[in-house]
Amino acid sequence: MAHGLSLCPGAVDDELRDLLIRRDDGDDGGKRCVLLIGNDAALAERLKIEGYEVIVARRSERAVEILERDEIDCLLLDLAASGRSGFDVLRELRAFGNDLPIILLVRRNRSADGVLGLRLGADDYVRKPIDVEELLARLEAVLRRWARRADDTCATHGAIRVNFRTAEVARDGMPVCLSALEMELLRYLIEHRGEVLTREELLENVWGYGALPVTRTVDVRISSLRRKLELDPARPELIHTIHGIGYKFDDSYNRYKEIAFR
Repeated sequence: MAHGLSLCPGAVDDELRDLLIRRDDGDDGGKRCVLLIGNDAALAERLKIEGYEVIVARRSERAVEILERDEIDCLLLDLAASGRSGFDVLRELRAFGNDLPIILLVRRNRSADGVLGLRLGADDYVRKPIDVEELLARLEAVLRRWARRADDTCATHGAIRVNFRTAEVARDGMPVCLSALEMELLRYLIEHRGEVLTREELLENVWGYGALPVTRTVDVRISSLRRKLELDPARPELIHTIHGIGYKFDDSYNRYKEIAFR
C-alpha cells in the first residue's frame, strides 16, 4: 500500500525532470502508487484519474533510487526511456531480490524485447502505442496477484521445498529466488498437481486475464521456473509439457514412466 510520500514537485531534481503527481487532498486514502519510468505525461495523468498515485522519472537509472526511498506498488518501465538500459535496471532489481511487480512498455515492432524482459523477471509487458484500457487491465491483474495472501503451509516435492507463508523456495537446501509472479505460478501448479493445465487457464487464474490472440507469456515463465527449479531443465522432473495442451506439475511423473516401460 502506498504511504504518504516525502517528495514534492519543488524538491525534485530539475536536471532529471522527475514529476510527482499527487492526490489533491494530500491523503493517500489507500491508493496504490505506481512508478512510471518514461516521459508519457498523458499516461501518468490517466493513471491519476483512475485513482493511482503516480511518480514519473524521465531517466531509467532513477528507478532503483526511488524504489529504495518510496513505497511503490508497481513499476511501469518504458524500455525507450533515456538513460541506463531498462534491461540493466530490471536485472539489478531482480538480482537484489526485489520482487516488485514490473510491467514493461515496449515498442510495437520490438515484441522480442518484451519476451526478453519476461525472461529477466518482468511480470508482463504492453506494446506501444499504449492501449490504456489494456494497460489498466494488466496493471489491475498484477496488483491482484500481489495482494493475495500466501497459504500458511509448506510443500515438499522432490528436492524442492516451498514455504508459501514466507515466500521462500529451496532446492537441495539452497535458496532459490523467485519473483512474485513465479511464486504465484508455482503455487497454482502445485495446488493443481497431477492436472493438465492449459495456457488459457494459467493466464486467467495466475495472470488474471484471458488469453491474447498471440502470447508466449506462459511458456516464457514456465521456462524460467524450470531453469530455477529443475536439475536438468531439458528433462524436467516437476513441470512437464503436455504437447498440444499445456503443462502438468507432477513429481512422480518420471517414476510412473520408468515403471510403464520396464
